[in-house]
Amino acid sequence: MSLRLPQLSADPEAPFPSPESALAEPDGLLAFGGDLSPQRLLNAYRSGIFPWYSDDEPILWWSPSQRAVFRTDAIHLPTRLHRSLRDSNWVVRMDTAFEEIIAACAMAPRAGQAGTWITPAMQRAYVALHRLGHAHSIEVFDGTRLVGGLYGLAVGRMFCGESMYSSESGASTVALAALARHLHGRGWSLIDAQVPNSHTRRLGVETWSRRDYLHALAALRDCEAAALNVATGFGEYPASALASTAPT
Repeated sequence: MSLRLPQLSADPEAPFPSPESALAEPDGLLAFGGDLSPQRLLNAYRSGIFPWYSDDEPILWWSPSQRAVFRTDAIHLPTRLHRSLRDSNWVVRMDTAFEEIIAACAMAPRAGQAGTWITPAMQRAYVALHRLGHAHSIEVFDGTRLVGGLYGLAVGRMFCGESMYSSESGASTVALAALARHLHGRGWSLIDAQVPNSHTRRLGVETWSRRDYLHALAALRDCEAAALNVATGFGEYPASALASTAPT
């Protein structure tokens, strides 16, 4: 690691460097080292920071200068998917298959990427957060068959999305749209999607400056009771209900 990059201490509760001190190239790289303990991860997300690294690297911590953010009332369903949902038998559930979702996300092929950042250590860390009530999965089922979904963390009243996958076309988008509708109904306004890409742009993601994102996060992150109860009332959501809104 470059000497310009701080190494985290062994104390999982030690503060992170300021996100504003992150490198410009590679964009957002902030620190290395430390561990993936629940305390460290929660501190990171509360600070606008997330881990992203490969098996052959130390743990790397990031806070990019440009942040991808969805407004929960502005998810764009593609017209073809919107039409197909009218007669869909898919149902969406929350927190019934977390380990299956994170494993499927780890195995999902990514354009231009040979491996995965969702290493076995990362999977164990987020499963531990799920068991503590902080990490959540959204699952799309066709009967008993899991066809897509996503997972992430609730940090106050901000949902920090981590990864999504589909084994059937459109399933991850359905998971995102159902999550957004649930969150919007509870007064949650934002979903963090970390780094913008062509897929999330088609779904309506906005690109915010780091400063604007951190400002929004600071206003939302301290609602711990809301975070721990985010799954309440989700139940079993029919994907066909998403067809009641107009496509964009």
